[in-house]
Amino acid sequence: MSHDQWCFIFNKENCIQCHGCEVACKTWRTVALGVNWRRVINLWSGEYPHVTCSSASIACMHCIEPACADVCPTAAISKRAIDGIVLVDAEKCIGCQACLDACPYEVPQFGLDGIMQKCDMCHSVKPGDPNFPQKAPPCVSTCPTQALVLRKITVSQKKEAEQTMKALLNIRKERKRI
Repeated sequence: MSHDQWCFIFNKENCIQCHGCEVACKTWRTVALGVNWRRVINLWSGEYPHVTCSSASIACMHCIEPACADVCPTAAISKRAIDGIVLVDAEKCIGCQACLDACPYEVPQFGLDGIMQKCDMCHSVKPGDPNFPQKAPPCVSTCPTQALVLRKITVSQKKEAEQTMKALLNIRKERKRI
């Protein structure tokens, strides 16, 4: 896949842990209670008395090679070649949760109906649409410090973004084990 692809870029140094991206996504897309298409997590590091906390804003990374799609037994998850957006066909999903086990970012969410749901980069609405007045998805346009941005980037840049987020999440997983 050589086309440039859309990618959320997160800069943890700019994040002030306001959770605006999380709230904007949840309210604008009317995501059910208990389900989070975007979430902000704390990343603790250091040893007492030199402990620091930063954050990561996580949603679907729309991976170059989405592991969730590879394991889906009904092909309910697909990646659009034109822009790299990974979508879920709710009518095909059987709720087996194989995608959750496969996702390195723990992104797939399951509502009361048991069907997988996740961020779709607001693909169903277009900038300029009266229902979508922003130039970017609500999670991005709400961020006061531009810690979260949406860009079309090369495949190699997207691989780097995926690795950066995996490294951030591995820091968190290591802290949980201690």
